[in-house]
Amino acid sequence: MITQTPKWPVYVLGWVALVWIIPLVGIIAMSIRPEGEITSGWWTIEPFTFTLDAWREVWVNYPIGRAFLNSLAVASFATVLPVLFAPAAAYAFHYLKFPFRRILLLILVNAFVVPNQVVIIPLFKLWRETGLIDTYWSVVIPFVGLSFAWAVLLVKNFLSNFPRSLIDAAQVDGCGHLRTYFFIVLPNTITAMAAVGILQFMWTWNSLLLPMLFLRENATLPVMLSTISGAYEPNWDQRAVATIITSILPLVIFLFFQKYFSDDGKNNSGSKG
Repeated sequence: MITQTPKWPVYVLGWVALVWIIPLVGIIAMSIRPEGEITSGWWTIEPFTFTLDAWREVWVNYPIGRAFLNSLAVASFATVLPVLFAPAAAYAFHYLKFPFRRILLLILVNAFVVPNQVVIIPLFKLWRETGLIDTYWSVVIPFVGLSFAWAVLLVKNFLSNFPRSLIDAAQVDGCGHLRTYFFIVLPNTITAMAAVGILQFMWTWNSLLLPMLFLRENATLPVMLSTISGAYEPNWDQRAVATIITSILPLVIFLFFQKYFSDDGKNNSGSKG
């Protein structure tokens, strides 16, 4: 018996998508209208004056291009390092037996819940003494350290569904742990690595607290966005422009890697077997 799929989920998801996209439409509308028209509501269409003055003002008055490159450098370094090293640590915790493994895993889990605010003052003193203030490493190192715990746990949970028969077959064929990791496990963890990369890039790209405290000349886009908001004028049109520029790259990356992020990894693990 063939049952017809109900149509109500399509309508519900359609309305949710419509509500979800309304803020994006509002930001775009504010970026191409004079600020005087925005104050009465971006949804008003009378009068509607198309202008790119806000785009020109943001590009001329603020180093938005340099801030974009700074954000790209920080987010890239802070994303590549966990993606490279988290699978190796997850493999060690999941398949190897070594002393104090459970204690180290417990410490790693506790590091997962440490808030950023706890490490700000010690890190500021350390970076000031070592001369790392206003360098990329002053924010990349905390980003990597604070994210390494959840990255390892995410990959470890992925490996819990990994076929143990592949590991046993590799060991029977004479492969050690290094060859098993690089040739069997690592090629089949693309889904988990993509998930770590997407989440890590989104977090580091949009982060404000650490770059605002540790970076001076090398300000990132979120820091620049906070400075565009004037003390006496809200500058809604310029803030909308900066918001669009800040959101473009994470959106493109998410759309490009979403097939790996939503995949359950069954196809990857099965194709290598």
